[in-house]
Amino acid sequence: MTDTTVATSTAAAPRRTILLLLTALSVLPVNIYLPALPNIAATFQADFALVNLSVAGYAIVNALTEIVAGAMSDRYGRRPVALIAVAIFIVASVGCALAPNIGIFLLFRAMQASIAACFCVALVVIKETAGEGQAANRIGYAAMGWAIAPMLGPTFGGALDELFGWRSIFVALALLGAAILAISMRELKETAEHKSRSRGNHLASYGQLLGSARFWAYALCMACSTGTLYIFLGGASSAVGESLGGSSAKLGFYMGMIPAGFILGSYLAGRFTRNSPGTTLVIARLVTCMGLLFGLIFSMSGATHVLAFFGPCIFIGIGNGLTFPAANLGVMSVRGNLAGTAAGLAAAMSIGGGALIASVAGLFLGGPGAVHTLFGLLLISASLALSAALFAALVDRRTADNGS
Repeated sequence: MTDTTVATSTAAAPRRTILLLLTALSVLPVNIYLPALPNIAATFQADFALVNLSVAGYAIVNALTEIVAGAMSDRYGRRPVALIAVAIFIVASVGCALAPNIGIFLLFRAMQASIAACFCVALVVIKETAGEGQAANRIGYAAMGWAIAPMLGPTFGGALDELFGWRSIFVALALLGAAILAISMRELKETAEHKSRSRGNHLASYGQLLGSARFWAYALCMACSTGTLYIFLGGASSAVGESLGGSSAKLGFYMGMIPAGFILGSYLAGRFTRNSPGTTLVIARLVTCMGLLFGLIFSMSGATHVLAFFGPCIFIGIGNGLTFPAANLGVMSVRGNLAGTAAGLAAAMSIGGGALIASVAGLFLGGPGAVHTLFGLLLISASLALSAALFAALVDRRTADNGS
């Protein structure tokens, strides 16, 4: 194996707050405006399905941005990529707020996805400024913003829509982006040393990563872990919605247990990811599989209490919270000079792979025995993630043995 790592950058580590804000802003636009979709459709007198393209289009551009931005940060540096991404996001948010028709709105909405670049930049900055023992802890801290923002986003967006109209949501995003841009210009220093930056062909860089068994092991674990979460998000309402009396408020409360579990897992990650990231992945995926196995047993035994469903599912969040720092450290360590490219490519593969897994699982959801079926599908996806984690741990051990 030719996988390599590089020494930690001598640049001063930025404050944790700015990294948390960057990761939170990278995901906040995904769902903050969803409660206002009907009002947006009414304003533009557009079909709801057309307005809903702002969700799918954003997701596609988001994934492409992750891939391109990671490679750009390896070549041109972390700081300029982050600052340009936030600047484009501000302009795009203002454009959405002032859009005169649905076409202009969708264009600027797609441009908002530029903020996804801040996600991989923040991860790489942490890796390059923190020691091996602290990197996982700091990534876990930043991941809390990544988990909290989607939890609070729809509530905040819905309140703004009711009080001031849907355009105020994008005004708020523009103001938030401007504040974070000002802080980043002062706090975010360049961490990629000039001599270590990638100068080769981008396609060749992707080829080097995709030719690494270690990269595939970590990326597949991330994709299957994300797929487990997406299956839950897509199937929970149909599986237990009736038992909650059709109350969306109760459903939202119980579904919030999973992001809460993610925050707990991210906190614990700093304690476990001090040695091999592969070992931490195995522990994380075992936690998820055991929790889901108990859930399947509960459902098959006839348990109908809502906590018999959501209690075991909280381990999806805990396991993913533990997985996130370890897996990202793993992919970024495959080739030190391609850390940004690796982070962006792995993030895109995680989103795309997770969506594919959830789409396939969706074919089997619905009908009788919905809870049993859902737990079975969750367990299959979690088991695939465990298999990838075991492979990652094996590759790490072989690499360590060859290095010794």
